Amino acid sequence: MITVLVISGISVIFAKNNLVNFQLIIPLNDMSVNKVILLGNVGRDPEIRYVEKRPIASFPLATDERPVRMPDGTERPGRTEWHNIIMWDGAAEMAERYIRKGTRMYIEGRLRYRIWEDRNTIKRTVTEIYVDSFELLGSPKSS
Repeated sequence: MITVLVISGISVIFAKNNLVNFQLIIPLNDMSVNKVILLGNVGRDPEIRYVEKRPIASFPLATDERPVRMPDGTERPGRTEWHNIIMWDGAAEMAERYIRKGTRMYIEGRLRYRIWEDRNTIKRTVTEIYVDSFELLGSPKSS
């Protein structure tokens, strides 16, 4: 059984079972989360550039949703989402050495939005994933 009690913006969670009794107090007013978890395939070799001698790697990562057959027999088509991945410093150096198009990766990071003007002074927006940690899960398939 789990009981959640909210008092003055503080969430107190009580969980009880045969093995564990614990209490977790979370101040909800001070809490905020920006966390992204992705599992997908790299779309192209990382592009490496330097900002004030700090390496930055950027590359696209594809995540897929499989097609789903509904109970009435219709099929919802599959879908691929592309994510702009950004790695800094040591992670960027690792990306330069080991990540290639087709590499399967697990990524944890944060969402960042950036607005910039192109040459024609048109405002553009981009959503990027700033990587906090990652794991390489497989090498690209050789052709």
